[in-house]
Amino acid sequence: MTTLRELPAGSAAKVIRVHGDGVVSKRLMEMGVIPGTEIRMIKSAPFGDPMQVRILGYSLALRRNEAASIEIAAMLTSRV
Repeated sequence: MTTLRELPAGSAAKVIRVHGDGVVSKRLMEMGVIPGTEIRMIKSAPFGDPMQVRILGYSLALRRNEAASIEIAAMLTSRV
């Protein structure tokens, strides 16, 4: 299983699944992190937390543990 946490900066992938059934996973899905949606890793902070991603035309900051709950498909393209 590949997660958003492992996606390098500048790369894009498709969301497969958001794991968990808690408040955090529900909130992620409310913000548009749903299966089939393209998500792009923009950058991460110097120590890796938080990470900035682009989804549905807006930027979203995620913690590494939140990104680890998002399963993604094979990486599409890399653009820096």
